[in-house]
Amino acid sequence: MMRTLIAAALAASRTTAWAAEARLKLENAAGVQQVYSNCISCRSVDYIQANSPFLDHKRWQAEVTKMINVYGAPAKAEDVPKIIDHLATTYGKQ
Repeated sequence: MMRTLIAAALAASRTTAWAAEARLKLENAAGVQQVYSNCISCRSVDYIQANSPFLDHKRWQAEVTKMINVYGAPAKAEDVPKIIDHLATTYGKQ
């Protein structure tokens, strides 16, 4: 009985988290389409927003470079500067 209640509670909390994540969206600013096209297949939007208070332009550039070189993110080379600028300008530490 107790295991069933715990399992039900966990299932409910997971559903709530997924529903909340679906509502998160990126700021509609220059470069947002490149972020959606290149980054969101591997990262959720909340990752960007959660890390934004800590990353300035230089650190966003390092983060994007790491995603490409270390984790194999399939970002188009011509989109990378727009991605970095969008993240740094819209979400970066000022």
